[in-house]
Amino acid sequence: MSKIDYCFSNDYMVLRPDRAGPFELLHLLFSPKVGRNRAVDCFTSTEIRSFVRRLAIFFNLLLQIVLLSLAGPVAAIGAAVEFALNFMDNIFQGKMEYPDRSSATYRSLTGLIDGRVDLDKSIAPADSRYHASLCLMASKVAYENEAFIRDVVTQRWQMEFVKFFNCWNEFENAYTAQAFVFWAPDAEVVVVAFRGTPALDTAQWRADVDPSWYKVPRLGRAHAAYTHALGAQRNMGWPKWVEHVKGKPNKVYAYYAIRDAVKEIMEANGKARLLVTGHGSGGALAVLFATVLAYHREKAVLDRLAGVYTFGQPRVGDAMLAMFAERHLDRPKKRHFRFAYAGDPQPRLPAGESSPAHFMHFGLCLHFDVSYNLKVIDHPRSSSPNSLPCFWTFSNFLHIFGGTISAPGTPSVNNPERAFGDRDVSFVSYAKICQV
Repeated sequence: MSKIDYCFSNDYMVLRPDRAGPFELLHLLFSPKVGRNRAVDCFTSTEIRSFVRRLAIFFNLLLQIVLLSLAGPVAAIGAAVEFALNFMDNIFQGKMEYPDRSSATYRSLTGLIDGRVDLDKSIAPADSRYHASLCLMASKVAYENEAFIRDVVTQRWQMEFVKFFNCWNEFENAYTAQAFVFWAPDAEVVVVAFRGTPALDTAQWRADVDPSWYKVPRLGRAHAAYTHALGAQRNMGWPKWVEHVKGKPNKVYAYYAIRDAVKEIMEANGKARLLVTGHGSGGALAVLFATVLAYHREKAVLDRLAGVYTFGQPRVGDAMLAMFAERHLDRPKKRHFRFAYAGDPQPRLPAGESSPAHFMHFGLCLHFDVSYNLKVIDHPRSSSPNSLPCFWTFSNFLHIFGGTISAPGTPSVNNPERAFGDRDVSFVSYAKICQV
């Protein structure tokens, strides 16, 4: 990439671990002139006089270098472990055959750790918990391959599978965003579910910890890696319309391809509403997707947005982006619900640049501690306390929505206006939303 690739932005800072050698790293420690450092793409005149901030960039670059160096070996180990566990599962089921990674029976590590995929039939479409529980399970299933997802949506959920998207990242020259879209006719909702970071994908971990950003006119500062993954264009940023890669029909850009598919479904179904969801980095893509819809003034779609539900979502932008998103997603009523569980560290990412000028949270935060006590953080642009590995949090999230709420005035995840009266409430009698 060259600096002309960022000409759509009036301010930016993009870390380049691929160009970070000993000289560039030492330069960060001893010189405030980061604009002249090959490992940092920004305006040449940029200076950072705070040694603490430069030290944070120094350690972040080191971490990214380590994660990139581990990407190949860790991915190979993860693929081998995943294959072996699927093979063992076949044997336990009496099938002496090698697993097919593209089959409807092949599971990811996430699916092998927690195999639940069924929706709770006791939560009907009219139930206030339905949107959250449907989005949660869709976010979980998004980690699987296309055949598995199609089978679950059509056979287990009895809904209509629309399309699976494997999307091109023009900045990375790789497929870095996956999502699927389905239609739930009984609930009259179109659901877009983005895949989060796979368990042993250190290249994607690098993107999650990367504090790089662009300042987009009218929008604010947005996380660079998620902006790239969602389909931002070199030199242009976020034009309203783009052509997909000519001569290569499989190379589509996430935002544009998914937006067009959603608009087609909603035009064919006059009562359809839209749900957007994702776990981890998938949650980041989900909220950015809805925000860019607002940026492009897609009023017809936004007017029918039922909600954006994210689970363990990292931070995606600064105070300006937060205010822009809240102005369009949370008016006239709250529609962005951000769930966080206990010690999940992903909501704290990216670390190091946590001032309002860099990255912050927004939307209604529903934070559950290890005992499933709920704290509704209703003040705007907030962050959540988290500190333990997120690898296990899906199972914990799955317990939340099936339980009954006995405390008077307890907020419903589909009725956020009720959340502001009681800021600390407890869930009791948790039932699993899905059965093994």
